[in-house]
Amino acid sequence: MPTVILMDVSLSMTRPVSLDGIEEFQRKNLAVHGLNMLFEHMASNYRLEFTALMAFSSLWELLVPFTRDYNALQEALSNLEDYDKTCLELALQGVSSVVQQEWGSACPCQVVLVTDGSLGIGKGSLRQSLQSLKHRGDDKKFPLPFPFPTKLFIMCVANAEELQMTDAMENLEELLRLSGGDGQIFTVDGLLCMKSVQAMFGMLIDRAYSPFHAVLHCGNLSSDVQVFPRPEPVVVDEEVEPIPRTVSTDLEIVGFIEIADISSPPVISRHLVLPIAVNKEVDEVGAGATDELEEEPSASQMAGKSPNFCVLLHGSLKVEGMVALVQLGPEWFGMLYSQADSKKKSNLMMSLFEPGPDPLPWLGKISHLGPVSEAAENPYGEDDSKSPFPVQPQVKRSYAQNVTVWIKASGLQTDVQKILRNARKLPDKTQTFYKELNRLRKAALAFGFWELLKGVAELLERECTMLPDSAHPDAAFQLSHAAHQLKLASSGDSQYAAFEHNIAPMHTDFSS
Repeated sequence: MPTVILMDVSLSMTRPVSLDGIEEFQRKNLAVHGLNMLFEHMASNYRLEFTALMAFSSLWELLVPFTRDYNALQEALSNLEDYDKTCLELALQGVSSVVQQEWGSACPCQVVLVTDGSLGIGKGSLRQSLQSLKHRGDDKKFPLPFPFPTKLFIMCVANAEELQMTDAMENLEELLRLSGGDGQIFTVDGLLCMKSVQAMFGMLIDRAYSPFHAVLHCGNLSSDVQVFPRPEPVVVDEEVEPIPRTVSTDLEIVGFIEIADISSPPVISRHLVLPIAVNKEVDEVGAGATDELEEEPSASQMAGKSPNFCVLLHGSLKVEGMVALVQLGPEWFGMLYSQADSKKKSNLMMSLFEPGPDPLPWLGKISHLGPVSEAAENPYGEDDSKSPFPVQPQVKRSYAQNVTVWIKASGLQTDVQKILRNARKLPDKTQTFYKELNRLRKAALAFGFWELLKGVAELLERECTMLPDSAHPDAAFQLSHAAHQLKLASSGDSQYAAFEHNIAPMHTDFSS
C-alpha cells in the first residue's frame, strides 16, 4: 500500500519551541525528526513500501516521487525550505493527482499529513473550504473523499489542549470524516519536545507500519514469515453482529490442489510471503586460527545458506504447478502460490478468500476435502483424464433452468413476435402458441411486468379483429381466450396471477 507524506512548510511551522530552556527548535525541526524516525523504521521493517514526499503551503510540490530509496527521502527532508500560508485544499488536490497518475483509482493508499494544526487564514484556509462545501458546483468539488481507497493519518506537532483552544481540532476531525473516517488524528502528549514527537510517530508506526510476522506450518515443518502488506481486518456483512476478523499469526497449510482445479478464484487481497532469517549464534574462531583476519560473512549470507521451509514450499509449488490451501483462522482460508514477475523471478504469494467454510462453490466445503490416497478410486482417473471438480450441488441452481432473460429490448421484442407469428397460424400451432405465451407470462410475473401482460393482451385482441374471412373459427376463440386470461393475470388476482398457473387452450366444438 503506497504512502504519501504531505509535509506542511508554511510559516506557522517555523514557530520556535523551547527545549529544556536552552535550545530552541522550530516545529518543522520536530516534524522532520519524527519523519526521519518513520523512514528509518520503514527502511528496516517495511522496505517494500513505496513512499512519496510532498511539501505544501499556498502551493504544493512533489519533492520525491514514489520510491523505496529512503536515503533520498531523508535527504529531501533536510533541504526543506519555508514558504507562505497554509492552503490544505490545494495540497489534497495534488495528492489525488499524484496518486492517480502513478497507481490509478483502484489501489488503496495511505496519506500522512504532517502539520502544526494551523488552518490557514482567509481564502484557501481549511475553515473556509469546509464552510463552503454545500455551495460548490460540480467543477469545484472538495478533493475529499479521494477517488481511491484511503487511510488519512494527521500528525499534529501540537498538543490537544492547544488545538482545542481554537476550532482546529473540530475542522481536522471533519477533514478525517470526509476522507472516509478510516484513519486517525495524532497529537503530542504533554510538552513539545523530541521525545513526545517520537512517541507520537511511534503510535503511527504501531497503527499503520508494524510488519505482520507469522509462522507458516505444514505438518512437522514450519517457517517464520512476513506477510506484506499487512492483512487488514475483514468484516462479514451477513453476520447479525459483525466482528472484524483478523488473520492468525499461525498459518496452517491444510492441503495442496492443482492450479487447474482452483482456477482463478475471487479474493479480497493479495500479499507477498517473505521468509524471515533467524539469526543463530556462531561459534567463535579457535586459538589455532591464522593471524590474517578474514572477512566475516554477513547475516544475509548466513541466512542464505541455512535451509528454510518457505523456500522449499515456493520451489515445490512452482515446479509442480499446484497451490497450497492455508487456514487463516476459524472457517477462513486462503491459498499460497508462486507468481512470476519475469522469466527469471517469481514470488511466493498469498491470496485471502472471503471468510466462510465454502468460499469457492466449485470446491465445496474446504473441510470436506481430503487426500487422494484415501479415496476408494482415483478421482482424477488412472491417466489424469478427469477431475472431481466442480462439485455438483445437491439442489439444482436457478441459473441451470431454461429461464427467460430480457437484457436488451430486442430480446423482449423477439419473444412477442414469436407469439404473434404462432397466433396467425392457429389452430395448427395451438400447442406452440400456448407454450410461448405461458413462458412470457411467467417471466412477466417474475419481473412484476404487469404492463407487458396488458400490452400483449391488446395485441392478441387486435390480431383477432384482423383475422381474414378464410381463417379457422377456432382461431378467434383461442385469441380471445388468451387475451382474457392475460388481462386477469395483469390485475394481480391471486387465482389467475399465480406463477405456477398455466393458460390452457380453450376447448371448443372445432377442437379435434
